[in-house]
Amino acid sequence: MQQTPPPGRVLVVDDDPTVAEVVAGYLTRAGFAVDRAADGPGALARADARWPDLVVLDLMLPGMDGLDVCRTLRGKGPVPVIMLTARGDEDDRILGLEIGADDYVTKPFSPRELVLRVESVLRRSRTGPRTSAAPAGARGPGSDRPDTVLRRAGITLDPMARRATKDGRELALTLREFDLLAFLLRHPGVACTREELMRDVWGWDFGDLSTVTVHVRRLRGKIEDDPAAPRLIQTVWGVGYRFDAADAADASDAADAHDAAAGAEEPDRHA
Repeated sequence: MQQTPPPGRVLVVDDDPTVAEVVAGYLTRAGFAVDRAADGPGALARADARWPDLVVLDLMLPGMDGLDVCRTLRGKGPVPVIMLTARGDEDDRILGLEIGADDYVTKPFSPRELVLRVESVLRRSRTGPRTSAAPAGARGPGSDRPDTVLRRAGITLDPMARRATKDGRELALTLREFDLLAFLLRHPGVACTREELMRDVWGWDFGDLSTVTVHVRRLRGKIEDDPAAPRLIQTVWGVGYRFDAADAADASDAADAHDAAAGAEEPDRHA
């Protein structure tokens, strides 16, 4: 009888043996293959020996903390990361997201909820964001097929290859950044609430909305010419965010014409 392969390999990194044992137990019962490490160097060694499909990573580790481990793993290759933290301070949670963590869970947590988060992150790393439900008011562009190569405002995104470029330059995007950009490109000109983005990009009907805010900020830093004055991803105050491909193209055309004019001087953006 042929054995069914596990749904994925998860590396659990936590210096608390009780927490690590409980998390590993729940993941194993859910069908995952699980490796464990109690510190940063051990986690990196485990990852080098057998690259995981996902890492559940404690923020507070002896010697080398979870942030450094996450940075090092990201330098080796793409891998989804869920941070575990005992800290209640929002700045610590946001810092984990800023360095590329895909999700976080605050201790004490429900092991069942953690398993659901693991399944959600892995599912989206393999299939991309949902496309069945478009934001309210979306028409036309929102009907793009999930495998359609998207081209807007100098950005080319290939969902099947999980590859995105801006003006021919490769964009180094995390899992969530890629999914967020794909969703925005499919719905240009539509004001999307943070709740809609969390539901349609993250697949969650609940969660900390600062997750969306942080990822928008990170994405702007990678696709905007001037992240401090974004032209592509606009903030719609009191609502959420909107991708303005047409406005960005118009602004680019105007800039090209201005630069082509004899003796033209670049305007001061901060005036």
